[in-house]
Amino acid sequence: MAECRLVQTIRMEIRIDKLSEVPVRQQLAEQIIFLIATEKLKPGEVLPSVREFARRIKVHRNTVSQAYRDLKRRKWLVARRGSRVVVRARDPQTRSMDACDLDDLINATIRIAREHGYSLQMLRERVRERLLAQAPDRVLVVEEEQGLRSLLEEEIRALHYWAVEGCTLGDLATDPGLVIGALPVAASYAIESLEPLVPKRTPPIPLAFGAAADQLALIRNLRHASMVAVVSVSEVFLKTARSLLAPAIGERHTLCEFRFPLNDPSTLRAFDVLFTDSIASCQLKHPRLVPYRLIQPASLNYLVSAMKSYAIA
Repeated sequence: MAECRLVQTIRMEIRIDKLSEVPVRQQLAEQIIFLIATEKLKPGEVLPSVREFARRIKVHRNTVSQAYRDLKRRKWLVARRGSRVVVRARDPQTRSMDACDLDDLINATIRIAREHGYSLQMLRERVRERLLAQAPDRVLVVEEEQGLRSLLEEEIRALHYWAVEGCTLGDLATDPGLVIGALPVAASYAIESLEPLVPKRTPPIPLAFGAAADQLALIRNLRHASMVAVVSVSEVFLKTARSLLAPAIGERHTLCEFRFPLNDPSTLRAFDVLFTDSIASCQLKHPRLVPYRLIQPASLNYLVSAMKSYAIA
């Protein structure tokens, strides 16, 4: 019964142009790939026999046989007991998709769109609309300063298994496609500038920064005049730390700032306390090293909730 339904589906969807310069075997194979990619043929479903398929679409059975053989070689179809040919089940945990498979799919989509009278511009716009409508599967950090962007990426990457990428506002304005498949995030002060550049369906998530209360308390509890160092990959981080720690440093302690990586890490041995960002803390050693995570836990929790909500929707 399932095979009868599939025969009818394929007969209605596949269009062979025998006057085309493209070999009939190739036309047939590419259109079967398209049906699989658009889930009109689903994993595990049975395709018609060579003889039946050839009769229904009015081509020679050797042509169908060659197309089936080609698709089995390219791992779109698989042979089963009794000479059946079925759509290969593609387990995301075990499948091995190479670049050729993706190119095959793109080529088939372009060719079939043209055969149905759609221009490449129409195809481009529709594909972009569909991609923008998909739930995000990665996080896009939008930040102007490279060091701070790397720092935000690192803290988010440590939070979950999502892919995390970064760009500037200028990058996004020039290439709006960067936001496809992504949930944009930015420091709270940059959200207003970011909002016009991203789809309304995935509004950007603001990232609030912590107030360094523990670090301030540690400095205030120092009994003796001390040398305090702040080390970070970000100039913005260093400037912010200087402002936050200034009330506790006062005239009693000395504060120095270092951009990471350092030319000579041994310089830091002279300091009594070492405050570092989450990147530098993984690569430096010091008896009183105090790592500081920039993003507030509440912001990270909100980001996790937002990603999960898109996955469920």
